[in-house]
Amino acid sequence: MNIHEYQAKRLLQEYGVPVPRGYAAQNSREVETAISHLGDDMIVVKAQIHAGGRGKGTFTDGYKGGVKVVKDRAAALEAANHMLDNTLVTAQTGPEGRKVQTLYFTEACDIEHEYYLAIVLDRETAQSVIIASTEGGMDIEAVAEATPEKLIRVPISPTMGLRHHQCRRVAFALGFEGDQVKQFARILTGVYKMFWEKNAMLVEINPLVTTKSGQLMALDAKVSFDGNAIFQHPEIQQLRDLNEEDPKEIEASKHNLAYIALDGNIACMVNGAGLAMATMDIIQSFGGSPANFLDVGGGANEDQVTAAFKIILSDPNVKGILVNIFGGIMKCDVIANGIVAAAKNVDITVPLVVRLEGTNVEAGKKILRESGVALTPADSLVQAAEIIVEQVKAIS
Repeated sequence: MNIHEYQAKRLLQEYGVPVPRGYAAQNSREVETAISHLGDDMIVVKAQIHAGGRGKGTFTDGYKGGVKVVKDRAAALEAANHMLDNTLVTAQTGPEGRKVQTLYFTEACDIEHEYYLAIVLDRETAQSVIIASTEGGMDIEAVAEATPEKLIRVPISPTMGLRHHQCRRVAFALGFEGDQVKQFARILTGVYKMFWEKNAMLVEINPLVTTKSGQLMALDAKVSFDGNAIFQHPEIQQLRDLNEEDPKEIEASKHNLAYIALDGNIACMVNGAGLAMATMDIIQSFGGSPANFLDVGGGANEDQVTAAFKIILSDPNVKGILVNIFGGIMKCDVIANGIVAAAKNVDITVPLVVRLEGTNVEAGKKILRESGVALTPADSLVQAAEIIVEQVKAIS
């Protein structure tokens, strides 16, 4: 689960991380109030969407930049009028862009230097890792590729936690001296404590800046949380912005389905994340393009399968469906009954290929044969993928 910058900064403040004074606004009245709180000095106006590259983005009406540094209240109000309720297109939103429904106004900062700081979960080592660089404000992937020597990585043991010597090690590597070492240690300690206590997957500050007066401050923040642990943090759950999420993914979460929309045209319904990835890969290998990742899990019932079909078919890009079930805990006859029920409740007008294998497979195949549902059975995943790709290409 992702949250907005202004929400991330409020959390960071709770953990002792200094951030510029700022106010969020979602309508014209709140905009005027927020601007008035910041006085008549330079103000930063930031569009709040769950995507990076805002500063280099362009609104659909041609207005450029989702982050503006302006000289006074009047200029801040003008920028706000351009951004609020407008659609911002960045390198991460895709051509459809995202509608800006919240703005964040902060006081400007007299920047001396920009740094990058993040703590992220490393799945390979099952540890959290500090990633830092003197090249803040830039795309960290580009820094890693072009100048990997400027990237600092320090793993944190889950049993030992963050140690004082690690804070000093990163501080010295970034070139801090004197009081700035102490400031950085406090910031890093706060970031790690928040990462750990809130079950975060990523806490990123880019840039972390030093000011002309020698103070360290978090100028921007990006935080994402482990969706499987959100139930432990109702205060974090309240920060979820459904306007920033795909409606199909929201609907899937209501039925405990793991669904991620993609940009292809062949929908997949599979039980098991690994099998789902393999299914998408083999569709791609035959020249097709997956429209989604959909894992119904090991214990799905008929209602969930029906809901899954409805979600799949709500995507206008879907031109075919491949159901690939390996029955273990999930029994093939349950999936077969779900497919039949869905066909009776949902108008399936696109080609449907079904591959069943495992527990109660013969019972499942019999249910499908006798159902009268228009579908094509397959005996293997390779055969199923080849058939659905050919059928979709024929339609196209």
